Amino acid sequence: MSTEENKANIRRMSEEVFNKGNLAIVDELVSTNSVSHMGGGEEFKGPEGFKQMVTMIRTAFPDLHFTTDDMVAEGDKVAHRYTWRGTHKGELMGIAPTGKQVTVTGISITYFVGGKGVEAWGISDMLGMMQQLGVVPPMGQGR
Repeated sequence: MSTEENKANIRRMSEEVFNKGNLAIVDELVSTNSVSHMGGGEEFKGPEGFKQMVTMIRTAFPDLHFTTDDMVAEGDKVAHRYTWRGTHKGELMGIAPTGKQVTVTGISITYFVGGKGVEAWGISDMLGMMQQLGVVPPMGQGR
């Protein structure tokens, strides 16, 4: 697959899967032996693991909306800088819904084979999200 096709698959993942919740196309975009490495040591394996991650996020933030800020591709890797926004209306990692809106930035790098994501490394500003939710005090205000 070309770099442009791989970038199109990232855009499709953002729009169709994250924004619209269409989990049916995950099998088309994620390899059966894939591993998604998220910041904090979390790993999601294969299409089912990816679907679990998306479901967790969309349950906590049902109005979730991803926006692509930057995308660069070389060979079979795509780097994707993104911003997502949502309202915390469902439980997230044991945190009861707060009703607060958050804006979270992040970066992912995805390695493709045959048009499917095989390995992904991602990091999002989880500290900033926790501060926006009121779970963690802003820096310098914790004492």
